Amino acid sequence: MVNIGVLASGRGTNLQAIIDAVRDKRLDASIRVVISDHPGAGVLERAKGCSIETRVVERSGFPTKKAFEDEITKVLKERGVELVVLAGFMRILSPTFLDAFPMKIINIHPSLLPSFSGLEVQKRALEYGVKFTGCTVHFVDKGMDTGPIIIQAVVPVEDGDTVETLSARILAEEHRILPQAIELFSQRRLRVEGRRVFADGRPGRGPGDAVENPVALIFNGG
Repeated sequence: MVNIGVLASGRGTNLQAIIDAVRDKRLDASIRVVISDHPGAGVLERAKGCSIETRVVERSGFPTKKAFEDEITKVLKERGVELVVLAGFMRILSPTFLDAFPMKIINIHPSLLPSFSGLEVQKRALEYGVKFTGCTVHFVDKGMDTGPIIIQAVVPVEDGDTVETLSARILAEEHRILPQAIELFSQRRLRVEGRRVFADGRPGRGPGDAVENPVALIFNGG
């Protein structure tokens, strides 16, 4: 089992996917706390409805970004969080925060990275005319959506797609692969070498462990 803390700014549908996976015993994890920087975020109501502790940490309540992040770090560490999951958290985290949880922060992004990092990615994918897009779960590093990739799911772009229809199909894949990535972390099956993430196929190992014949892990949407 892994103790996770979820940081989110919006509706919380990816949080709901994690909750459902834990409930259905597809994910061996304990959601210790959900933190949002928006007091009216839907993610807080989802968490409260499942008796998960919530905290609101607003940037405006702190004199500096460091003080803001220090408070989040304190809340996470006091609850024994081992993996920080960014599920629509609309803030860029500083190197200081990342150093507090080295290779223990993951993010879900609605494109096939490294293509279309940043914001409005579905709109940009349609404007560019790509035939396939998707979503990515990756470790968070000091760049913008540049961390080592754990899992990706491919979503075809249909001729009549709008931003809304494409976003909905990508979101369904996000709900599928985010719990999978957390479970792999929980099982200590992920190993990072440079920019590449490997799964050794057996639980019980962790980052940096030596493994013969590693296999790169990529999940494609079906």
